[in-house]
Amino acid sequence: MWLIFVFMYIILAVIFTQFYKIVTKTAKSDETITILLQITASISALLFLPLFPFTLPKDLNVYIFLGLACIFYAIADRLNTTVRRGIEASTFSIIEQLSTLFMILAGLLFFKEPFVWQKIISGMLIIFSNILIFYKNGNQKLNKYVILGIIANLSFSIALFLDVNISNNFNLAFYVALTLLLPAIFIIIAERIKLPNIKRELQNCNKKNILITGVCWGTMLIFQLKAYQVGDVTSVAPLCALTVIGNVIVGYLFLKERDNLLKKIIAAIIIIISIFLIKR
Repeated sequence: MWLIFVFMYIILAVIFTQFYKIVTKTAKSDETITILLQITASISALLFLPLFPFTLPKDLNVYIFLGLACIFYAIADRLNTTVRRGIEASTFSIIEQLSTLFMILAGLLFFKEPFVWQKIISGMLIIFSNILIFYKNGNQKLNKYVILGIIANLSFSIALFLDVNISNNFNLAFYVALTLLLPAIFIIIAERIKLPNIKRELQNCNKKNILITGVCWGTMLIFQLKAYQVGDVTSVAPLCALTVIGNVIVGYLFLKERDNLLKKIIAAIIIIISIFLIKR
């Protein structure tokens, strides 16, 4: 059963990444399009509500940590929209693997996990794969999208550590909806977005692309979390990393992302190898 969940996650994650890129090409405002996608994804997640037992935690600390995590999810989601606009979808899928590196470092520094050479080597491989993608002979200057991508992945990693095992306390679909809707509310407050701005974005954008992206977002998160709940992390994580090579292939075929194709393929393979090393 967990293989089915992983398979569905990979398909939905690739579609999500490709269509998110398409959406950003015509979006008038990064913040409002992020909010629209988060709300759509949240609603799509709620459609799965009857499939899981409805439970809510009684411990106040769970809600506190969920709220803090959603603040960092909001930062990551908001920045990632700008990053997705500025770089290719296939390249984005590679740079977002930096969150794995940040989680390794946090585990070593803050959670006092044992020093394991495989994890260190895998972290170095992740760094190398990203350098390989962005390195251009005679031009080593990092552009703003790479810097924002690094910050976004750092924020996402912090959210994950705050969010550890929280999903087990909730109805899974309701939990996913919360981690999408609360960040949307935080962005609205932080960016001072008014309802007319969101309506204007909705009128101007391609509604079909918004719907596809949002539905894939909410649904893929449910499949991913369910795969981790019923399968072994050592098996699920490396297979989920196949989205990297999937996005390179699909980006080449449909979005015509054909620059540095060999570099992307090599970087994707390195990413997958690094995930296998981590989970050994």
